[in-house]
Amino acid sequence: MKVIEIAFVVYPVTDMKRASKFYSETLGLKETHRWGDEQKAWVEYDIGPGTLAITNYSDDWKPSSNGGGAGLEVEDFNTAIEQLKKAGVKFVWEPQDTPVCHMALISDPDGNSICIHKRKS
Repeated sequence: MKVIEIAFVVYPVTDMKRASKFYSETLGLKETHRWGDEQKAWVEYDIGPGTLAITNYSDDWKPSSNGGGAGLEVEDFNTAIEQLKKAGVKFVWEPQDTPVCHMALISDPDGNSICIHKRKS
């Protein structure tokens, strides 16, 4: 597996409406993409070449005062997933497609979340 950049950093949230207001109004970030609605969504804020995302899509990905998670952009998504499965890595979210990317959520040995990510052209 070849990681080529950090695709994004993401924080899981419990209340999307409250979180969106905080990131947009309090921090002054401009929402650049939203998948979902005001109740359940994945929201992105592009900041320079990087992206900060917030989400409450999965009940398995909970907010933690111990930190968020990073999305690793890989060169070849299918190869990366195959290698991770062969290595016995725990998948929190199985590989899935969105309108703009392919992604899967894995856990490191301590339970930290890492998103394996590949943007679509």
